[in-house]
Amino acid sequence: MNHTPLRFIISGGGTGGHIFPAVAIANEIRRRLPDAEILFVGANGRMEMTRVPEAGYNIVGLDITGLQRRLTPQNLLFPVRVFRSVRKAGKLIEQFRPDAVVGVGGYASAPVLLAATSRAIPSLIQEQNSYAGLVNKLLAKRVNRICVAYDGMEKFFPKEKLVLTGNPVRTEIASGDRAEALKFFDLDPNKKTLLVIGGSLGARTLNLATAAAIARLRDAGIQLLWQTGKLYFPEARQQADQPNNLHALEFIQRMDLAYAAADVVISRAGALSVSELCLTGKASILVPSPNVAEDHQTKNALALMSKGAAVLITDEHAAERLYDEALRLLADPERQQQLSLRVRELARPHATATIVDELLSLVKK
Repeated sequence: MNHTPLRFIISGGGTGGHIFPAVAIANEIRRRLPDAEILFVGANGRMEMTRVPEAGYNIVGLDITGLQRRLTPQNLLFPVRVFRSVRKAGKLIEQFRPDAVVGVGGYASAPVLLAATSRAIPSLIQEQNSYAGLVNKLLAKRVNRICVAYDGMEKFFPKEKLVLTGNPVRTEIASGDRAEALKFFDLDPNKKTLLVIGGSLGARTLNLATAAAIARLRDAGIQLLWQTGKLYFPEARQQADQPNNLHALEFIQRMDLAYAAADVVISRAGALSVSELCLTGKASILVPSPNVAEDHQTKNALALMSKGAAVLITDEHAAERLYDEALRLLADPERQQQLSLRVRELARPHATATIVDELLSLVKK
């Protein structure tokens, strides 16, 4: 008997924290329904326009940006851009005819979900953080289901639509092989390895603190995998001395191998990073970014620290304290193991599967 393959649109992006969950959802759909057709919709000029095709999916870009906090010519054009993006999203939906639409947050998800819900197409949003994003809050009344990663989200969303799923994380992130990882990054198996990740766009505080600590790491015989982000990379490449296994990398494509190689991780406390640390069970020092809505990264980090699952250092104290703490932790295998055990207890390895269950239940209805 012939059947028509199901079609899905996944929209949103802007940062890795939105893009990687979106790709994880797409991969799970494809795993269950190999003939499903999946189309991504992103914002032109944002990182999803390169990262999504790298993951093997088609993407269409909308000319949409966020509102600036100060009055700028961009803000005056904002209503025009929104109108055009909603119109383009509507045309896309009429051409592609999706069975359901997923929004993961970020600029591009708003026009797509507005267009989909106005046509009564089943829709689901996935909120990664403990503090809901503006786009998701605005769309909550229109969508059918809201998948969240934290308790207490009824303060932002209608309670009857909420499902606590955890964050979708690429399952392969936890399956890296240490021997393969050490070979891939050309690391010495007899030395400790520190992984520093400031998010997909980099983090100034982490980059400056790491640059200042290069000599200390070299003297202590510590190896470094340092994801710098694009802006800081040229400077970091000069500061890191490759023969001593201090590697500055603009972006780490093989995060599964980076985690497998690491003894200790220094990271921001974005929702995706926290979820990956839980799944990989890595001992970590979290330095929450202060430049996010409602300081939600500090809330994410406190949730781990209160359970003995991570070390927390504030952004303002990072310059003087971060590498004292990192070197202490690297020299203490017992403490690393305690943090690792506790953080694993917080993992939600079935988050992606649960979200896709919810999505497919909407299609059946």
